[in-house]
Amino acid sequence: MRSVPRPAPVAIVLLVLWSLHGLAVAFGVAAEPSWYAAGAALLMLLLLDAALLWWAPTPRVERRLADTWPIGIERPVTLSLESARRQRVDVFDLHPGGWRMQGLPRRLALRRGEEAAFDYHLCANERGDFRFDGVQLRLHSPLRLWWQLRVAGEAQGVRVFPNFAPLAKFAMFSADQASRLVGAHLRRRRGEGTDFHQMREYRIGDSLRQIDWKATARARRLISREYQDEKNQQLVLLLDTGRRLMARDGALAHFDHVLDAALVVAYLALRQGDAVGLLASGGAGAWVPPRRGVGAIDELLRATYALQPQPVATDFLAAATSLSVHQRRRSLVMLVTNLRDEDMDDLLAAVTMLRKRHLVCVASLREGSLDAALAEPMQDLPGAVRAGATAHYLAQRNAAHEALRNHGVMVLDVACDQLAASLVERYLAVKRDGLL
Repeated sequence: MRSVPRPAPVAIVLLVLWSLHGLAVAFGVAAEPSWYAAGAALLMLLLLDAALLWWAPTPRVERRLADTWPIGIERPVTLSLESARRQRVDVFDLHPGGWRMQGLPRRLALRRGEEAAFDYHLCANERGDFRFDGVQLRLHSPLRLWWQLRVAGEAQGVRVFPNFAPLAKFAMFSADQASRLVGAHLRRRRGEGTDFHQMREYRIGDSLRQIDWKATARARRLISREYQDEKNQQLVLLLDTGRRLMARDGALAHFDHVLDAALVVAYLALRQGDAVGLLASGGAGAWVPPRRGVGAIDELLRATYALQPQPVATDFLAAATSLSVHQRRRSLVMLVTNLRDEDMDDLLAAVTMLRKRHLVCVASLREGSLDAALAEPMQDLPGAVRAGATAHYLAQRNAAHEALRNHGVMVLDVACDQLAASLVERYLAVKRDGLL
């Protein structure tokens, strides 16, 4: 694909000089034949240079990039060009619009038969399927009188996933170590759990209930039973995809923070030997049945990478009904939303339905702007009104949380940057206490 050649600044300057020459002829300062001769020479020069540019070969362009990208993480893209002749070219990659970019456009002086390559960096700010349409080249004619736009290279598609960088980091650590990395505060109770693990010698601090008296009599020294958290339990992440999750904290929407945190707790649960499933409801919908094994995280990524919150009200009762149909086995259901006072009736009915079979935890995201508004000094009446309205809203929010707690529901009131740690901490507490 190529555009019509356009005059470069040098050609415009030459045309201006020729026009001034014409003014000189009009005022009798220069001879008229010289103006015609200069015009003919300039025309021939322009036509020759335009023809050389038009027939110049388009450089071969190759783009190298990953097929999958994490949202919010800067990644390199490599462009390599090779030309059949010496030429100067300006390069701009037609990457998805709106992405943060560094390193373009780039001007290269290509040599015949030699490959020139460079990197630039992109940062995706949305999840989903995106397309690189090609590489735009601006070629210059040999005499620099013309330039022309061409598009070379092949179009490529990429998929932008939730931020899976923490998952790759966690793979190098044990489940307990990874839990600490996300900021979860663990209360360890040595040797206690629900599944028998092993027999070992008594250690100071073991409870008398752990001592196996028959084994002690045989060994003639104190022997303790050591238990571990029960495995093969079920965790279902119930994600709100309605309008509440369209709010933004920083560069990412609340739903992006929710997906990142959900993947972290899912990965750690899979490392613990549990099965993890996911139901998205409200706007866009998705259902992933609980699966065991660390490889199940790939299925969760594929099912959620293109999900986007929609400007619709979430029907929590419909979501609870759908989950009750899909998931018959008792599970820990972690519902992540942004709870408002007007949602209480619908949410309470949904939670009541789920609690007949499942253990329910509601994580309610709190906008960072609310805390920032309360922290601002009040210097005028509008500031005082804003602080009062914020405090009233937070009071209603807290009342809704207390109403859920009074019905036996675990409630987390967290900001976006604390969500992953809070979900992991609550999941591990449920495992430790044997509530499932």
